[in-house]
Amino acid sequence: MLHVLGAARRPLSRAYVRCLAIPPLGTLGSAAKVVDARISAATLGSGSLHVFGTPAMIALMEQASCDCVGSFLEAGETTVGTKVEIVHLKCTPLGMGVRAEATLTGVKNKFLTFDVVAFDDKEKIGKGTHQRAIVQSEPFFEACSAKKA
Repeated sequence: MLHVLGAARRPLSRAYVRCLAIPPLGTLGSAAKVVDARISAATLGSGSLHVFGTPAMIALMEQASCDCVGSFLEAGETTVGTKVEIVHLKCTPLGMGVRAEATLTGVKNKFLTFDVVAFDDKEKIGKGTHQRAIVQSEPFFEACSAKKA
């Protein structure tokens, strides 16, 4: 399926206009790890307990989203996170495995939308939606770095 990204109401910079076969809606991605103290709420500053931190769960969901579409990107492209709407449902102790799954549910211009869900070894621990934008790596990084000038 050929899909044009970048056709928007206003002209986009050349960095964002592209043509590429986009994965079909329903394409899946995943990511997994074991919870350790480095990704606990206490270490990340999102709480006081040594349990799987919400920021780490969101990062795992983002990683699953990247896995979903990464092989479809052209050389020099990447995706950046632009929106998260996540609910952290259950706690997970240190030492337990966690995994996130992302399903591509929408493509509009340069934006990709995913349903995301996270599980530990026992149950579902989080769910929500995530949006990413396809960008050209070098111009994006240059524009970001120019903020320091």
